[in-house]
Amino acid sequence: MDAVQGAAEAPEASAHGGGLLRFITCGSVDDGKSTLLGRLLYDASTLKEDQLAVLAADSSRIGTQGSRLDFALLVDGLAAEREQGITIDVAYRFFATKRRTFIAADTPGHEQYTRNMITGASTADAAVVLIDATKGMLKQTRRHSFLVSLVGIRNIVLAVNKMDLAGYSHELFRDIASQYAGFAAHLGFDSLAAIPLSALDGDNVHTRSASMHWYQGPTLLDWLETVPVHDERLRMLPLRFPVQWVNRPSPDFRGFAGTVASGCMRPGDRVRIQPSGAETFIKRIVRKGGDMPAAFAGDAVTVVLGDEVDVSRGDFLSALDAPATVADQFEARVVWMSDDPLYPSRPYWLKSGRRTVNARVTRIKHRIDINTMASVPATRLELNAVGLCNIGTDQPLSFDPYEENAATGCFILIDRLTNATVGAGMISFGLGRAQHVHPQRFTVDKAARAALNAQKPCLLWFTGLSGSGKSTIANLLEQRLHHEGYRTYLLDGDNLRGGLNRDLGFTEADRIENVRRVAEVGRMMVDAGLIVITTLISPFRADRDAARGRFSPGEFYEVYIDTPLEVCEARDPKGLYKKARAGQIRNFTGLDSPYVAPESPDIRVGMQDASVEDAVERLYAFVVGRQTASDNAAAK
Repeated sequence: MDAVQGAAEAPEASAHGGGLLRFITCGSVDDGKSTLLGRLLYDASTLKEDQLAVLAADSSRIGTQGSRLDFALLVDGLAAEREQGITIDVAYRFFATKRRTFIAADTPGHEQYTRNMITGASTADAAVVLIDATKGMLKQTRRHSFLVSLVGIRNIVLAVNKMDLAGYSHELFRDIASQYAGFAAHLGFDSLAAIPLSALDGDNVHTRSASMHWYQGPTLLDWLETVPVHDERLRMLPLRFPVQWVNRPSPDFRGFAGTVASGCMRPGDRVRIQPSGAETFIKRIVRKGGDMPAAFAGDAVTVVLGDEVDVSRGDFLSALDAPATVADQFEARVVWMSDDPLYPSRPYWLKSGRRTVNARVTRIKHRIDINTMASVPATRLELNAVGLCNIGTDQPLSFDPYEENAATGCFILIDRLTNATVGAGMISFGLGRAQHVHPQRFTVDKAARAALNAQKPCLLWFTGLSGSGKSTIANLLEQRLHHEGYRTYLLDGDNLRGGLNRDLGFTEADRIENVRRVAEVGRMMVDAGLIVITTLISPFRADRDAARGRFSPGEFYEVYIDTPLEVCEARDPKGLYKKARAGQIRNFTGLDSPYVAPESPDIRVGMQDASVEDAVERLYAFVVGRQTASDNAAAK
């Protein structure tokens, strides 16, 4: 999760005595979030004369409040936001009072911008949840409140806005506050206050409202100035120091730069390097200006260790007596942020702190219904859905449960093809199932088997539409290789669906799992020293790339049997296209389910003009040429 923008511009919190409070405003569209934050900035007297002049001019030109100041324009900076009157991006604003400094994040209310709301909430200490008094609780009110609890915010103020439009009704306010308290009872908030206000008029924002004499609680600013912050709690947690950079400006200095995520450290303290488990001690703590006697949560420093131990970017320095969890499987709550659904077994990059690893969701346990908080069975997660998942990584990660330490218990999932962030996760706990599994090393290995077979093992992954000729070409190619003395095996998609993959259908989730299983079997056969041929439609590029990732370089070759759809349908050797056109087969690739063709396959066989015999000869030459190249390299 990225740090709050603009945080570096804030003055020292101690200058105002109450610490630095990061908070968000959230809720549904048009509940008045931007207006409220603009009013806070205005009432706190943080605006310069030229800013007030610009606000007055903008309010007259594009505002929505007639002749009055439109405070939302102080926050809605994007042109698209001003034109539509909505918040799209997260707007960060810094302001200060005599008692405290603040960084406020105005987050969007539209459902499609939920990922932006999560970004704003990820570093906040408190949340202002707005409700339009004339509308009451809405779906987005529930969604944002749940997400706020999910990312660990425990101090909430319910701002019932637009009380002026509701006749300043005490009964209405009481009903809304009671309804929200009932909904929030199971969200784990430490404190929940409800304040009736009018952001536009300033009622109960900075000063007490004369129109709501029945309310005797604090104003919103009073609440913000006194709500506790997390700095002290972070200092009380065990030491976690994620290494951001290995600092070696000269042969005489080797330090490890980063920011203390929690706890504190002093020269002489014993620490554990994670995930390796090596032990050492802190020799020096260096910052601009010289050595420091100690470093606390939030301090950016460089650490010099007392022993020559292996430490890399993304490693943790942890308290020796209270280390982080190290595991390659864990349970996590995932907020999905992509238009393309999340399916189990599909590969992603997982970034936790400064470490990026390959990861898969191995199981979706359930999806959480935002309206009822019920657990709903699910095989995939759609945009903005929240699910409880098991996740596996290809390398051990160091982490803490998110509820114990948010800084070391969160991660994001990244699409391997587009590099887009598609999910955010909060780790619940590590799964111990893999901690007691240790791969056994055997004397007879892949190299020994390959030598006995006198060949270079590999896998040829045939992909293409149904009816493209994959199985026909693969069968003839294996015959030719077998006749010449090569040890081979052919894994045909249809045959596998009669046994190993008999339990799988043709949904996108099942296709992903089908490819994963075949890739794993193919990998074991390559390990056995064989030349393996697989014939699967395997329609998704991401899954074929994931299959390639299970093999060593030079072992996996993608063979694209490129036959146009109209040719495949004209052939229709199994009558499948006819049935699909008649509606008897659903999710048929090329018709109502997509086929994503390879962008740069290792071999492309165009079957519109070439004969089957030509295709077989070309592929045979490729395999034999690869064997010859391997023999020549070995001879050298």
